[in-house]
Amino acid sequence: MEWLVIIVLFGSFFVLLGLGVPISFAIGISSLLTIGLSLPIDSAIAVISQKMVSGLDSFVLLAIPFFILAGNIMNQGGIAIRLVEFAKVLGGRLPGSLAHVNILANMMFGSISGSAVASAAAVGGTMAPLQKKEGYDPAYSTSVNISSCPTGLLIPPSNTFIVYSLISGGTSISALFLAGYIPGLLMGLGLMLVAGIIAKKRNYPISPRASRSEAIKKTLDALPSLGLIVVIMGGIIGGVFTATEASAIAVVYTFILAFVVYKDVSLKQLPSIILESVVTTSMVLLLIGASIGMSWAMANADIPYLISDALLAISENPIIVLLIINLVLLVVGVFMDMTPALLIFTPIFLPIATDLGMDPVHFGVMMTFNLCIGICTPPVGSALFIGCSVSKVKIDQVIKPLLPFYAVLFFILMLVVFVPSLSLALPQFFLGY
Repeated sequence: MEWLVIIVLFGSFFVLLGLGVPISFAIGISSLLTIGLSLPIDSAIAVISQKMVSGLDSFVLLAIPFFILAGNIMNQGGIAIRLVEFAKVLGGRLPGSLAHVNILANMMFGSISGSAVASAAAVGGTMAPLQKKEGYDPAYSTSVNISSCPTGLLIPPSNTFIVYSLISGGTSISALFLAGYIPGLLMGLGLMLVAGIIAKKRNYPISPRASRSEAIKKTLDALPSLGLIVVIMGGIIGGVFTATEASAIAVVYTFILAFVVYKDVSLKQLPSIILESVVTTSMVLLLIGASIGMSWAMANADIPYLISDALLAISENPIIVLLIINLVLLVVGVFMDMTPALLIFTPIFLPIATDLGMDPVHFGVMMTFNLCIGICTPPVGSALFIGCSVSKVKIDQVIKPLLPFYAVLFFILMLVVFVPSLSLALPQFFLGY
């Protein structure tokens, strides 16, 4: 009976996805069919409805619409070009400097906007013509943009960690935010190392040195944007406000920045920004609600324990089990976007990881890093499609240039998995976690 439940749940889910059903509806329908195996259909509908509503009744989830609104304001506020100019100051003298600028700008813009796709579009759209003008191979420059745009999903503030905190049963958001810094920076530095080696071999140019006055001006222009990270994380670490309260502060900060300081956004644009944020929020929350229903259906059928027993039957060695989990997540990331993958597979793999002695914060960073790689991979990687679209390069042209970047990302992922201190050092130092 248990394996019948697994077949019905995942079989119907992937069939519905294959038919083009929106993922939130596919999750809800497959969960309903699964619960219907043990309950009358009217009772199954009542149960899944109650689970969706009760799951969304969470103070933590208030942070998501606020961070989405703050990100949309920043996206419209001319932030990308200022961060690109600041990145030129930081990385402008390295071999193949524009590739390093692209990576640094993605790290900063992604962390501020909280969106890899927005980062790929905004930074990539700015950098692609500059790199083409300097003689860079378009496929190479596109691969740099695609592989680096997810770095901001690890460097806080990150909606991904908020979602994980909810689905994992209340893991500290503050600890998750701090835990993402070192892996996120390692991710960016690893990509810069690969980009530098390739640039050296191809003799890509070094950008002209900026004058001192020009460097100071570009730095001062970017500091207000980067100040958002300082305000948010400083307030959270200092205990001034919670992560949820920080999201509301982020909206006020970005509003003042875009409308008063930079003046790149007018009040006439505000309704459309709010509407876009509402639409995005409704999609995310519907997905979360449906996934909570699926989590209950899986727990009710003991699916996590069945999968745990199956994994431990293969090997009881923690290293082997973690490698299997990561390989499964890498495959899942190829076919599924980050948020639904996080929502569906956290309840399955987190109990296994904790039984092996892994901290929930460490597991959340590992899972997020893993799925960051997934959104850069074909056939359905969102960052891959957006990156190719803005640079007008075909997907098949960037697969080969992406391979060395995939290799370094996988290497750093293994470091994050098997060296827990990379994720836990900052939460332990600042929060005593």
